[in-house]
Amino acid sequence: MATITASVRDPEPNQPMPHQLNVVLIEPEIPNNTGSIGRLCLATQSTLHLVDPLGFEINDTQLKRAGLDYWQHLDVVRHPGRNEFFASIPEGAPLAFFSKKAKTLYSEHRFQPGSYLIFGKETKGLSEELMQKYAGQTFRIPLYDTRVRSLNLSNAVSIVVYEAIRQLGM
Repeated sequence: MATITASVRDPEPNQPMPHQLNVVLIEPEIPNNTGSIGRLCLATQSTLHLVDPLGFEINDTQLKRAGLDYWQHLDVVRHPGRNEFFASIPEGAPLAFFSKKAKTLYSEHRFQPGSYLIFGKETKGLSEELMQKYAGQTFRIPLYDTRVRSLNLSNAVSIVVYEAIRQLGM
């Protein structure tokens, strides 16, 4: 029986990743989630966008604890509001929104380099306005047990980011 081996080479430290993913948190409320997502973004060399208002102070000890000592190395952009965030996106940039209310599975989406992966706040998700405006660009992660209302935000972001990287072959 032949043994098949494969190796995955980690990218060189501090080299820009060709996927250029942008993780966007609209009005995040829980510092632990944001800290964990920040750590994920640093590990994948993705840019983290935080859209105000935040439900915590950026210097919150829980945020720092979840992000450990990585926060100062993170590529993070803070936007004063939703309108300002959308105005800052380059024209034609690929957008993908994520909500448990969407009809299409996240795995059916074809991710592109430079995608903006947009998530709503923990308690309410994306606004109805965004859901309607971007209905064709909104995706969900399947939940197979109806007793589970939703996934933790940091888990959902992890699933989507690594699916995007997998699709892009990075």
